[in-house]
Amino acid sequence: MAAITASMVGELRAKTDAPMMECKKALTEANGDMEKAEELLRIKLGSKAAKAGSRITAEGVVAASIQGSTGALLEVNCETDFVTKNDSFLALANAAAELVAKNKPADVAALAALPYSQDGFGPTLEDVRRGLIGKIGENMSFRRFKAFSGSNKLVSYLHGTRIGVVVEYEGDETAAKDVAMHIAAMKPVALASSEVPAALIEKERTVATAKAAESGKPAEIAAKMIEGSVQKYLKEVSLLNQPFVKNDKQTVEQMLKAANTTVKGFTLYVVGEGIEKKADDFAAEVAAQVAAAKQAA
Repeated sequence: MAAITASMVGELRAKTDAPMMECKKALTEANGDMEKAEELLRIKLGSKAAKAGSRITAEGVVAASIQGSTGALLEVNCETDFVTKNDSFLALANAAAELVAKNKPADVAALAALPYSQDGFGPTLEDVRRGLIGKIGENMSFRRFKAFSGSNKLVSYLHGTRIGVVVEYEGDETAAKDVAMHIAAMKPVALASSEVPAALIEKERTVATAKAAESGKPAEIAAKMIEGSVQKYLKEVSLLNQPFVKNDKQTVEQMLKAANTTVKGFTLYVVGEGIEKKADDFAAEVAAQVAAAKQAA
């Protein structure tokens, strides 16, 4: 039996990113053969990937790729915040954004089928994703993306890796970048009041109606209260009507006019928005792990 040294375990871990104990077990089983041990880990991690595939991915990163008037904004999800700092995961996200910008795939399935190789996995983006699931041990998925092309100029702003904005504009780049930062901070739902989704307006009207009813005011006054609440809401959530974050004495629309700049549209992604996170029962999780360890023994 070959002696399994700490340096051998470290070398295998560097190659695979697998846990230390898993590396030691694989080397022991392979009698010190590094190549065979790596193969054993790939097989083992592959089964782990299958189990990971059903787990909720509510963490992740937003990546952007802008080349002139062509660009992309993309969200890639994973299970824990820890993985969002993994170099391989970040490389996958950035590469996927570039592929979206360059190829304009119709949907996530078409994106996944595009040629790409990384970390020894390939030849498609989907193959790399599956390979990294096994290597890292967490589920990950391409959630959504938007490709941009046309005559409008583009700027992007990333607030860390969790919030991403792309602004389509004509005019001054500095003003457009300021707007992108504003959007990340204030999170408007539409460019103008007239573009706020009807469902959101109806929801606000329902709340305002309930408040007016509780006030006991006459019907005529209540109707004005409701309409006033709705109009206030529309100003709060439409970009052009919001007070500009760098100077709240003027609206975004006024700032843009002064800069001779027009915003044609924007896209805002916030990681995990709308995904229901799993509420883990820590005690139950520990008990399950102990039970699994006993069965394995």
